[in-house]
Amino acid sequence: MMVYRERMIALLKLASFSQDDFQRLIEWIPNATFAMQWGGPAFTYPLTTEQLESYIKGANEPNASTYVFKVIDEFTNEVIGHVSLGNVDRKNGSARVGKVLVGSTNSRGKGYGTQLMNAVLTFAFKQLKLQKVTLVVFDFNTSAIQCYEKVGFKREGFIRDARKNGDEYWNLIEMGILNDEWVNQVRK
Repeated sequence: MMVYRERMIALLKLASFSQDDFQRLIEWIPNATFAMQWGGPAFTYPLTTEQLESYIKGANEPNASTYVFKVIDEFTNEVIGHVSLGNVDRKNGSARVGKVLVGSTNSRGKGYGTQLMNAVLTFAFKQLKLQKVTLVVFDFNTSAIQCYEKVGFKREGFIRDARKNGDEYWNLIEMGILNDEWVNQVRK
């Protein structure tokens, strides 16, 4: 007799990121290099409550230009990540995903990134009714690039020497996905 084990796949939901979530995010950012990869030039290490207060000011309000989320595993009710959707331009139907993070090292490598991206794209395309979502990623972050391509993002550009970290410069890849591309990707 064969016994089949069903693998439980977590379902993720987005909830507004608030001051109650600051300390967890601060703990997830272990050093200056990681802070640069996660938050770009907008944040410095060590991450502080003052930086995070500024980050969420005006976010998640009706007609906001920025939405900041904690990502929750619905099976365990554990906060496993963070993501933002900024530069929301309702006139042109566009926005930019940023600050993508599967926080706990125990949660990485389990497919949460793909689910996280699908959750934020669902919000962007279904709730906000946007036409296009973009993001940038450092060219050496191959696991993130694979994740973004898996959900349907296409490479649209390459920005050389975009960020300086210590004595070296890092390149960025510009990526984007259109509403109909995402709908077709979800149907697969």
